[in-house]
Amino acid sequence: MVSAILLFVAAGLAEIGGGYMIWLWLRESKSVWYGIWGSLILIAYGIIPTFQAFPQFGRVYAAYGGVFIILAVLWGWLIDKKTPDMYDWIGAAICIVGVSVMLWAPRS
Repeated sequence: MVSAILLFVAAGLAEIGGGYMIWLWLRESKSVWYGIWGSLILIAYGIIPTFQAFPQFGRVYAAYGGVFIILAVLWGWLIDKKTPDMYDWIGAAICIVGVSVMLWAPRS
């Protein structure tokens, strides 16, 4: 379970971090190197989830979507300095519950 969580977090940080670097390059006129590094990090994001032990692609990516939402709220808070409101936290909690049900519910 810890391995799965770490892989989800690593993939999420790669996606958000890579996208953020491209955002900085295109929207805030940073150096083209931001775009290059952002693109390479996004490639890593595409590779990281393949290390998950779960056999179904769709389930892994659906669960990852919930993790991404949580990480995006935290990124906005810590990096962009935009404090999440109560509804952001409620939505993030719902996502954690949903991801947990999808991944670890007993199945036959």
